Amino acid sequence: MTEAENKLAKRLALVRPLFAADVALAGADPLGAPSAPLAEEAAGLSPNAVIKRRTEFAAGRSAAHQAMRQLGLTPAPVPVGRDRAPVWPKGLVGSITHTKSCAMAVLAHEGDVQGLGIDVEEDTPLKDELLPAICSEREQAWLKRQDNPGQMAKVIFSAKEAAYKCQYTLSRAFYGFDGMELEFDLAAAAYRAVFTADRPPFVRGEAVSGRFAIGAGLIITTAEIRGRG
Repeated sequence: MTEAENKLAKRLALVRPLFAADVALAGADPLGAPSAPLAEEAAGLSPNAVIKRRTEFAAGRSAAHQAMRQLGLTPAPVPVGRDRAPVWPKGLVGSITHTKSCAMAVLAHEGDVQGLGIDVEEDTPLKDELLPAICSEREQAWLKRQDNPGQMAKVIFSAKEAAYKCQYTLSRAFYGFDGMELEFDLAAAAYRAVFTADRPPFVRGEAVSGRFAIGAGLIITTAEIRGRG
């Protein structure tokens, strides 16, 4: 196993416990040589997309195809929808994320699993000037009580991204970082993303549950919706 493969394996090992066993998880290295996306997928890229965007996109789709194989399926295209979200093959729910050094995808059969979200970020502090746009006053007050507020602010950013992706499967609703407010259980490395307004079929006060992990140079957040309705 190469150094890059070993690093990716360690990162996937961090994520695996954050999802149930029926959720497929796969990853790819954008800095390596990810397989080219399928033609229907590549069509969603702007012809002016820079190399970084193209390699991260390819790594994300490569991870998605690997996840399909884990479910016993032949890899199928995951094109970009008009809303810029991935369009999964019928009967599947999933989520893709990528940063400059890592791409991951999670996938499950539609049914008990109704929504999935995953987000990876480099483990660097969130810039102070971004706090008002991303964190509510209550979240900012909570951050002041933490040992590493910059890192935990990045966790908040990432968790809101993962929870948004997760709920979007059902709501198809666009909203900003103020659309959810987070509650943490640090001992369990878990969070609840509470809706601050109705986003049908979700109502204000309802929450998406998720988990997080920090390690191997990444902040990783996940979210799942199961058995709703």
